[in-house]
Amino acid sequence: MSRKATITQKEIVNAAFKITRKEGFEQITSRRLAAAAGCSTQPIFRIYDNMDALKKDVYIKAAGYYEDYYKDYAKTHEIPFVDLGMAYINFAKRYPHLFRLLFLSEHGKDTKSMYDLINGSEDNAVAEVKRAAEQGALNPDQLFMKMWIYIHGAGCMAVTGDYDLDDNDTVAMLESAYASFAQTAG
Repeated sequence: MSRKATITQKEIVNAAFKITRKEGFEQITSRRLAAAAGCSTQPIFRIYDNMDALKKDVYIKAAGYYEDYYKDYAKTHEIPFVDLGMAYINFAKRYPHLFRLLFLSEHGKDTKSMYDLINGSEDNAVAEVKRAAEQGALNPDQLFMKMWIYIHGAGCMAVTGDYDLDDNDTVAMLESAYASFAQTAG
């Protein structure tokens, strides 16, 4: 008798991540996932009690994917929050389903907050707040909050297809918002 091939939890998560990236997590069914992972549904149910447990693992993988995306994103702008905003908006444009999973859906108490996600392991947002302070911003934490609301709104518009600015226009918009918010931060 030949030995049965076993599928691992990692292979199931990878297959679910691919479906999520292409079509969204809500498109995952046990049969579709089994087909994508190259197994029957039985190993999926052996590893996962329910779809929420699988979603948590896919979320963790997507969070790492975003962190790597931001880490590799070219940081070329002197004005604080512009690179952070550009990376976030372009991630939303390029990976709308992952953006929805990470930044527009509930995940429960055992997952990262939006602030933790954008901060990553490198303290990205904290570094931008420090840069703003070094450049003379009076209340850099308040400035960050205003910029983040602005950036998140642009990311949401990108996901829904309502954002048609190119990179140059986006940079100009972020720089203008920073200048305006820096004058009123407080």
